[in-house]
Amino acid sequence: MRHQKNILVTGGAGFIGSNFVHYMYEHYPQYKILILDALTYAGNVANLPEAYNALRDHPQLEFWYGNILNAQLVNDLTARADMVVHFAAESHVTRSIYDSSEFFRTDVLGTQVLANAVLSNRNRIRRFIHISTSEVYGSAQYPAMDEQHPLMPMSPYAAAKCGADRLVFAYWQTYHIPAVIVRPFNNYGPRQHLEKLVPRFITNAVLGIPMRIHGNGRSARDFVHVQDTCRALDLILHAPQDAVIGETFNIGSGQERDILSIAEDICTRLCPDKTNARTFVGDRPGQVIRHTCNWEKIHRALGWEPQISWEEGLPATIDWYTTHQEWWQAQCWMHEIPIITSEGNKELH
Repeated sequence: MRHQKNILVTGGAGFIGSNFVHYMYEHYPQYKILILDALTYAGNVANLPEAYNALRDHPQLEFWYGNILNAQLVNDLTARADMVVHFAAESHVTRSIYDSSEFFRTDVLGTQVLANAVLSNRNRIRRFIHISTSEVYGSAQYPAMDEQHPLMPMSPYAAAKCGADRLVFAYWQTYHIPAVIVRPFNNYGPRQHLEKLVPRFITNAVLGIPMRIHGNGRSARDFVHVQDTCRALDLILHAPQDAVIGETFNIGSGQERDILSIAEDICTRLCPDKTNARTFVGDRPGQVIRHTCNWEKIHRALGWEPQISWEEGLPATIDWYTTHQEWWQAQCWMHEIPIITSEGNKELH
């Protein structure tokens, strides 16, 4: 079968990456999807569409087990692609505090390997989307953070992603590769690892384990459903070149929610009596106080806006985790990670 386009998705067995693979598989049956993933603890081939897991030699889905630092493999796959979407990264803030070395290897050097592969194949590659993160901004300095907000990363993870973000920008400036930088705010939805806040709180409630809340619980984030992110990436992939190349786009809901309110929303559905449902621990070092997304730029350029509200997306996410317990049971040991707080105390976060 001759495919209309080949798209390389790095980190395609992780959370946002696998949801994007599902989205593209369902919406573009004429595309060949090349998936590269190192299958570290947060990646799982079970996250891929059932059709692939039922038929490994799938005509539309091709999985490669490998590391983004493997320059030969990355270049070989990039040479077959028309479009590249780069999710591959270490992404857990708390783990980066415990040991940051792998974050800089994967997030910065891995991005350099891929950017070099795109450069080598620039006559073929039509679009290279780099998935950055809102964490590069640090705490909000004004009510809604637009793409011009200062970059002030506050954790080793955020610093590594900031380095990758600026590296891609520099490659666009220097070599004119067809790069687009995307800064998603906090995504949530199905197939997200339990180290992240929403699935951790949901599964804690299911298991009757108190939700661990950092500090006073007033740190706030902008949560956007992963399907809204996938729609935004779709629009960026297929937009006219002059509308997106060299640009940076935020993806978020425009609404902030503090950690206490998220715990409250989950408790209301899963543990209404709220007995021993929460416990408070010291604040995480490098804690971001508030993130709120300004998504006006991508709306002006491409007409995107969030469609899945928190009131719709959270119940659907809770339903997914309560009906897929076999998927997450083996991850339960990662509900807690030991760190040293800013006060010098060892705590489980």
